[in-house]
Amino acid sequence: MTGASTGASTVSGRVVAWQQRHGRNHLPWQQTRDPYRVWLSEIMLQQTQVATVLDYYSRFLARFPDVIALSQASQDEVMGMWSGLGYYSRARNLHRCAQQVVSDHGGQFPPSAAALATLPGIGKSTAGAIAAFCFSERAPILDANVRRVLTRWMGFKHDLASAANERQLWDRACELLPHEDLVDAMPRYTQGMMDLGATLCTPRTPRCGECPLAQDCVARREGAQAQYPVRTRKLSRRSESWQLLVLRDSQGRIWLERRPASGIWAGLHCVPVFEEMEALHACVNGLDAGPSLQISELPPFVHVLTHRDLHLHTVAVSGHFRSLPTQGGEWVAPEQWSEIGLAAPIRKLLETTQSTLW
Repeated sequence: MTGASTGASTVSGRVVAWQQRHGRNHLPWQQTRDPYRVWLSEIMLQQTQVATVLDYYSRFLARFPDVIALSQASQDEVMGMWSGLGYYSRARNLHRCAQQVVSDHGGQFPPSAAALATLPGIGKSTAGAIAAFCFSERAPILDANVRRVLTRWMGFKHDLASAANERQLWDRACELLPHEDLVDAMPRYTQGMMDLGATLCTPRTPRCGECPLAQDCVARREGAQAQYPVRTRKLSRRSESWQLLVLRDSQGRIWLERRPASGIWAGLHCVPVFEEMEALHACVNGLDAGPSLQISELPPFVHVLTHRDLHLHTVAVSGHFRSLPTQGGEWVAPEQWSEIGLAAPIRKLLETTQSTLW
C-alpha cells in the first residue's frame, strides 16, 4: 500500500499516537489554547529556530501579555522587542494585526481559518495552525516541514512552483485530517506533522526508521527522500555593498535614521547608509565639528540575508557636531538602543564600536 492510497484515518491516527508518545510536548505555546499566544509563536517560528524563539517569546509576553497591550504599543516598542529575530516585516504585520483584532473583532481572534487568513501577516498555513490548535477546526497546515513530510510520503512529484500543484497538495492535506475526537486530535495531529518534519523527516539524513509513516512512504521505498519536495523556481542571490557611517557626538550619542518603509530593514532605525564611499566621505567632510573630529575605518563584514549578501563597510566618526549630520534622524544614547528597533548587525556594530573604539 502506498502513501497515495492509504486511508486518511490510518495516517492521522498514527501521527496522533506518535506525537503523544514521541513528539514535542514541552514548548510553552503547547500548554495553551489562547489564540494570542499561539499566533505569536507561529509568527515567531517562521524562518526561525525553536531555540531562538523561546527567549524572545517569553520576553515578548512579559512586555505585551495580551493582544490589547500589543495593539496599544508604539511600533518602536514592538520593533525593539523583535530586534535580532530578523524578517522584520513579521513584526510590523504583528503590530498591525493586533490593532485590527482589537478594532474589528473586539480583541478576540476570529475562530475560523478563513477569517484568520484575512488578518495582516497571517497566511493560509498560519491561519490553519491557529484554528487547529485553538479551535480544533479541521484546517490543514502546509509549512516547509509539513510540505516535506507529505510530498515524501505521497511521492508527490508535481512541481510546487505551480500554483495548481500547490492547491492539489492542499486538497490532499485536507483529506488526511482527523475526523473524530477533534478537540484532542486536531491539535495533536497538527503538532505531530510539524514535529515529524522538524525532528525525523529532515531535509538531510531523515530518520525513517523512527517515523510512524515509514511503512508506506513512497520516498523511502524509492530511496528518493532528497528529491522531495519538487520546486524548480530557485531564489536568486545577489550581493550589495553598503557604506555605513557611525556618528558619535560629544555626549556619547549615536546618530540614527529610520530606514524606508520598504526594502531591507524597513522601518528600523539605522546609521546613515551610502551606496558609495565617496558619498560617505563627502558627508563627513561637510560636518561642522571643528578640530575635535576623529575618523576611524572599521574592518568590513558580510551580513547574509535570504536573497542577498550585504558587504558592510563602516566609517566611525566622533566629534562635537554643531549641526545635524543629515535630515530626518536623531541622536540616540546607548541606554536607549534596547528600546528601539535596530537590525541585529547594526546593534552588534554599535555595541562593538562602543566597547572597542570609544
